[in-house]
Amino acid sequence: MSSQSTVRSAQRGTTEAAWVRYTLTGVALVFMCLFLVLPLAAVFTEALRKGFEAYWEALQEPDAWSAIRLTLLTAAVAVPLNLVFGIAAAWCIAKYEFKGKSFLTTLIDLPFSVSPVVAGLIYVLVFGAQGWLGPWLMANDIKIVFAVPGIILATIFVTFPFIARELIPLMQAQGNEEEQAAIVLGATGWQTFWRVTLPNIKWGLIYGVILCNARAMGEFGAVSVVSGHIRGQTNTMPLHVEVLYNEYQSVAAFAVASLLALLALVTLAIKSVAEWRMEREMKALAELPPERPSAAATPAAHAG
Repeated sequence: MSSQSTVRSAQRGTTEAAWVRYTLTGVALVFMCLFLVLPLAAVFTEALRKGFEAYWEALQEPDAWSAIRLTLLTAAVAVPLNLVFGIAAAWCIAKYEFKGKSFLTTLIDLPFSVSPVVAGLIYVLVFGAQGWLGPWLMANDIKIVFAVPGIILATIFVTFPFIARELIPLMQAQGNEEEQAAIVLGATGWQTFWRVTLPNIKWGLIYGVILCNARAMGEFGAVSVVSGHIRGQTNTMPLHVEVLYNEYQSVAAFAVASLLALLALVTLAIKSVAEWRMEREMKALAELPPERPSAAATPAAHAG
């Protein structure tokens, strides 16, 4: 059998029939339209059902603006804190060997397995009026639960794995060789981090921050438990949508929901750009010619 016939037979064995490819593609497109595109279109359709003026009036309502500000404040505090924690945890797990490493990894994954409602109840148990620290907090006039600090703490809990989980496998795949070489050449710890480690993980870091921010702004379960649903004070955008919908203010509810949908679309666009930039950078690195031995090393090689 010739090499060409071998290639043809291999292609026939690994390539599906055209009708199979078209069927699978069609099923995927139908699924996406029914469960992704159609609900998203329905949100904007209902939000604009009474015209743009009603839509804009719903967004200008004081309680809506309060929910938007609180959501942005929560994300502005939770994401940077998770950024610091994620980098530190990923660095510790990927670069060092120590006892309890697997236990630390399990703790990072804990919010993925615990219901957000349970997480909110934990904070109520600790900081609530009848909780472990409740009497002391009340005596010192410190409000955690049913106030902004509780919302921020609950959001941090449910979002802190995202950045760490993006960076840990990336750092483990890269290894320690470049950092060790930098240290041997005299670089300090901070210089090694800023000039070696951070450039290598920047796209994974951006991707993790995007996911963390999206979850922080869209979190409902944990925030619902610790917020108290005080309109104009402790309602975030998802909670405000629920309140408006329960009051049969469908246009206002879908108007605020459309902002969350726009956030999802912007997040998806930024994520796609980050992935495209990362793929282009990796492709450019793969196409670089191999390094030639330096002039100083060549005579030594010949002498050997």
